[in-house]
Amino acid sequence: MSAHAANRTAGKASRFRSAAKKIVRSKYLYLMLLPALLYYLIFCYYPMYGAQIAFRDFNPIQGYLGSEWVGFKYFLQFFRSEYFFRLIRNTIGISLYDILVGFPAPILLALMINEMKSKAFKKSVQTIVYLPHFISTVVVVGMMMSFLSPGTGIINQLLVACGGESIHFFAQPQWFKTIYVFSGVWQGAGWGSIVYLAALTGIDPTLYEAAIVDGASRWKRLLHITLPSIIPTIMIMLILRMGSIFNVGYEKIMLMYNPAIYETSDVISTYVYRRGLQGGEFSFSTAVGLFNSVINFIVIITFNKISRKVSDVALW
Repeated sequence: MSAHAANRTAGKASRFRSAAKKIVRSKYLYLMLLPALLYYLIFCYYPMYGAQIAFRDFNPIQGYLGSEWVGFKYFLQFFRSEYFFRLIRNTIGISLYDILVGFPAPILLALMINEMKSKAFKKSVQTIVYLPHFISTVVVVGMMMSFLSPGTGIINQLLVACGGESIHFFAQPQWFKTIYVFSGVWQGAGWGSIVYLAALTGIDPTLYEAAIVDGASRWKRLLHITLPSIIPTIMIMLILRMGSIFNVGYEKIMLMYNPAIYETSDVISTYVYRRGLQGGEFSFSTAVGLFNSVINFIVIITFNKISRKVSDVALW
């Protein structure tokens, strides 16, 4: 063995011993990390093996490898489907609506809570706005159906009392997105504000003290100190939100919608549920779900690059 090869082998052995010592020294930290690692391996990475059925005519009896390979058959079938453009339009439309209305809501709420002077009042407000997060989606939809009922709902009673006409909100397609988004804001804004409140606590108080000495009003302190200080947090949360633009949760939509409003309420996730679980078309639904995941992956990478160039804030 040459001297160069021997030195290289010795260097590798030295690095291995160094790494082994670090692992032993931090063994308890790695043990704490182990449950999270196992969770992702078992429930996130291992199931990816089954994504191959999107390219096969899957038969449960024949299994993954025994089923016939059909390539992009089911992807093309989805792209040529009469529902394709409706699903894409509804999914993107609801997501963008939710971003425009729902994303700023926790930020504004956190800023308002942060400006409260009374600690007791602040804690009371925080408790009240956090509570909806812990209400089941089923209960939230039930509450909406009760409040918006055309006969006995309090909203329609107020409309009639003001001289208007009763509206069947859950049977008219144009109302679905608004009900879905604003009910989500009510349920999630308080909980989402926690991240921004934590970021606000990290702002150096001396910045505010110096601004007060210089005569800056509360509004100017908000614009020139508070908001710039939490911009990195806002951008990170926005990147994560953009990465799930094609992931509109089907649970709430399944509880809310009916065939009369499919025109505006049917999204990719609900379509996958109907075709995959109810219709038993496992390969087709997997192909649609895989397409959805790939698009989300592309969007988050693209938006991360844009964010890095525009604001120097990015996930990686």
